[in-house]
Amino acid sequence: MAANIYDTELPKTRANHVQLTPISFIERAAMVHPGHTAVVHGKVRRNWGETFERVRAMASALAKRGIGPGKTVSAILANTPEMFELHFAVPMTGGVLNTINTRLDAATIGFILNHAESDILMVDPEFAETAKGALEASGRDLLVVDVPDAMYEGESVAVGALTYDELLAEGDPLDDYRKPQDEWDAISLNYTSGTTGDPKGVVYHHRGAYLNALSNAHDWGIAPHPVYLWTLPMFHCNGWCYPWTLAALAGTAVCLRAVREKPILDLMRAEGVTHFCGAPIVLNTLASAPDELKQGLPSPMHAMTAAAPPPAAIISRVEAMGITVTHAYGLTETYGPAVVCAWKFEWDDLPADERAAKKARQGVRYTVLDDLMVADPETLEPVPADGETIGEIFMRGNNVMRGYLKNPEANAKAFRGGWFASGDLAVMHEDRYIEIKDRSKDIIISGGENISSIEIEDVLYRHPKIAEAAVVARPDEKWGETPCAFVVLRKGETMTEEEVIAFCKENMARFKAPKTVIFDDLPKTSTGKIQKYVLRKKAEDLSNT
Repeated sequence: MAANIYDTELPKTRANHVQLTPISFIERAAMVHPGHTAVVHGKVRRNWGETFERVRAMASALAKRGIGPGKTVSAILANTPEMFELHFAVPMTGGVLNTINTRLDAATIGFILNHAESDILMVDPEFAETAKGALEASGRDLLVVDVPDAMYEGESVAVGALTYDELLAEGDPLDDYRKPQDEWDAISLNYTSGTTGDPKGVVYHHRGAYLNALSNAHDWGIAPHPVYLWTLPMFHCNGWCYPWTLAALAGTAVCLRAVREKPILDLMRAEGVTHFCGAPIVLNTLASAPDELKQGLPSPMHAMTAAAPPPAAIISRVEAMGITVTHAYGLTETYGPAVVCAWKFEWDDLPADERAAKKARQGVRYTVLDDLMVADPETLEPVPADGETIGEIFMRGNNVMRGYLKNPEANAKAFRGGWFASGDLAVMHEDRYIEIKDRSKDIIISGGENISSIEIEDVLYRHPKIAEAAVVARPDEKWGETPCAFVVLRKGETMTEEEVIAFCKENMARFKAPKTVIFDDLPKTSTGKIQKYVLRKKAEDLSNT
């Protein structure tokens, strides 16, 4: 093809084309707002100038220890300033940051250390014993660094060769650091939960991290200098890319070791929190807190919820506290949120329950996501936008992972026809907003009818006596499967199985109502997701007895 006039003598140069990387965000924050508070954790308060100096010193120290392109720094850390710093320091070496779920068992972490070919492991004292077991399980020889935390109230056991501060002292903040030669270079490695086998390693690149961090700010409408409370684990999809978003906005990261109602609400008041993120369980924790703990909260305050579809009833209760809820959707494979329930002005005057129902939908694509569709998983033919026809969610764009590390079989399954297949089932509404109906493995097929477990859960959450609920399929000789509900009641309340089933039949198609109700605690992951595979096993065991 012949060159056109715009391709003539207009080359890319270092002046007009640079590789995108979130490292540039902390450079700007430190230059423009050096005195603005960057990190708060107990008595620790550091501004952006001090944080940038520490990050550069750590990058220098890591580089002297051999970290560079192709090298991995793993971390088993709580939400501490050091975890925040590593999101910049490791990429500045050209290395890859691997933040590990702190609730994983030693054997699984051992697998991750080997699979990621980790070179350095950072360890919080709370997880020292697990780390020791993981190191033994892996048999891997790597440098272990202890990361003490004055806010940790338990016993601190050293497992490393040196501490974070000792390693930091080895670095020079004036040393040069790297930016990626190619924005496609890996920046981080995040492992999926691995509930049906070994966890898969999801590889992010600098371009995707940069773009999703900016889209977080744009699509949530965050003004400069937000005060962000870390109710979301930073190990989860790199905190949905919010460490990099906070640098782009020169915001304040308020660290939090454990998600409990009193520390959360106390920090909200003390620090004037404006934003926080978390799974619906975080919202439910706040909504269920005693009224005396909810007094005097800052306003305005905004919550972004994702990880599991939030019941409309929980959204209503949280918004009654003066917290505006935004619903987002994504996966580890999409850098966290990639779809958002973008609010429309015409919905402002709807009744509260109708507004909450709108917010419970997953929504439309992030600004930086190139395309989103709900389609037949076999033919990739889009389903009609009728709000009823169920298909699988497919996405493509710069905020989709590079792929699964050393796993070509999983990559072939995930990437099909130029799309990433999510494994989530949804409908497309007439206004082009999607609404999840289930994970493909969670849909209940009863007598040939597809029943959404999420639809049943949404009804259960409307009952004033029910605090938590989850629904799975129970094997049935006649129907194939029937809905089985696991219910947690509010403190001091009582209900019978018959009452729960009757309530569901009154509020939805009768055939969709659960046939079995079990009153029991719900097993959860560290990010608040209910472990439905555990509940499915319990339901299966019931049918076998």
